[in-house]
Amino acid sequence: MSDTATPKRPDRETARRALEEARARKAAIDAKTEAAPREVDGRGGLDPARYGDWEVKGISSDF
Repeated sequence: MSDTATPKRPDRETARRALEEARARKAAIDAKTEAAPREVDGRGGLDPARYGDWEVKGISSDF
């Protein structure tokens, strides 16, 4: 036996289910974002509330 155990890969059904759940979450977020009112004179770029951090001039900070 080897001391370095090979990590066990998830089966195909588990991976497929995880991908479906991720697609469903992304679709829900996209639908919510499209239904939101349009921002006027905002900072531009991607919505930081959606992606979880603020980025200004290449410097990112979590909130």
